[in-house]
Amino acid sequence: MFKTRITQMLDIEYPIIQGGMMWLSRAELAAAVSEAGGLGIITSANFNTASELGEEIRKTKSLTTKPFGVNINLFARPMPPVPNKEFIEVLIEERVKAVETSGVRTPEEYLPRLKEGNVKVIHKVTTVRHALSAERIGVDAVILVGAEQGGAVGMEEVGTLVLIPIACDALNIPVIAAGGIADARGFAAALALGAEGVVIGTRFMATKECPAHADFKQWVLRAKEIDTVIVERGIRNTHRALKNKAAEKALELEARGAPLEELLPIVGGEGYKKVFFEGDLDAGIASCGQAVGLINDIPTVKEVIDRIVAGAKIAGQRLTSLGLHM
Repeated sequence: MFKTRITQMLDIEYPIIQGGMMWLSRAELAAAVSEAGGLGIITSANFNTASELGEEIRKTKSLTTKPFGVNINLFARPMPPVPNKEFIEVLIEERVKAVETSGVRTPEEYLPRLKEGNVKVIHKVTTVRHALSAERIGVDAVILVGAEQGGAVGMEEVGTLVLIPIACDALNIPVIAAGGIADARGFAAALALGAEGVVIGTRFMATKECPAHADFKQWVLRAKEIDTVIVERGIRNTHRALKNKAAEKALELEARGAPLEELLPIVGGEGYKKVFFEGDLDAGIASCGQAVGLINDIPTVKEVIDRIVAGAKIAGQRLTSLGLHM
C-alpha cells in the first residue's frame, strides 16, 4: 500500500522521512526513525568538523542497520564557514544512503561527487520554480515545503494542500510533502495529493528519543496550532517558530526596521540551544510547525510511525467504502 518511488529509492519500508532539524536531528532520533521503517536524518550543521559528523554517523550505525540520511545545509554566507565538502566526503566514506540538501543555494556544485559516491540527493525547496531548477540539475527527488512547517517557510507562504498537487503536475521526479503533517490523516492526504513520501519534523520533537529538554516537550504539548509566528520576514528569511519572548522581540525589531546585526542575536546564537536543551523557553527562537496543534502526547518514535501507518490504512479503507481508491 505504501510502496512508492521513494521507498524503492531509499530502501525503506514506509515513505516517511524525519526532518533535518537543527540541534535535534542526531543519532538517537535518526536511528529510531530508521528502525521504525522510515528514513532518519542527521543534521550536519550540528557539528563543527567532518570528524565530529563521522562519529555521529558511526553512532547511528551502532543503533540501526537500516538506511538513514544526512542533511547538508546550503547557507548563503555561513559564519563560521561550514565544511560541506568535508562533510560530503565523510558521509560517502561511511556509505550514507541519502543526503537532504536545504537552504538558499542548490546542491549543483556537490552533485557530481554525491552521484559518484552513490548517494541519493533530495533537495528541499519552498516553491515549484525552485523544484524545477533542482530537477534540471539532476537531483533524485524534491521536498516541497508548505507554509505550515516549522523553520524556513519561504517568502511565498503557500500551504501544503495547494503546493503539492501543483508540484506533482509539474515534476517528473518524486515529490515529498512537508508542512503540517503529524498524523495518519496528513500522511494519507499527502499521498492522495500525489506526493510519494512525507517529511515530518514537529511531531518527532515530542517523542521519547528526541534529545530536547523535558520542559520544551511539555511546551509543545501545551501549544495550539495558533501558537506559532513567522519571524525574519523583513530580512527575507521567513522562519516559523513558537510564540515566546524571543519571537515577540524579533517581531518588534522587524517592525521598526532594525538592521540584521541587531536582529541576529535574537534569532540565532546560543539562545536557540538553551530553549531546546536547557528548557529556558524564552531564551531564543524555537522552530515549530502548525502541526503542533495535533500533538497531545510524548510516545516513542515507533509508536508515532505505527499509528501513522495503521491510521492511513484505515483512511484508505474508508475511501474505498465510499467508492474511492487510494
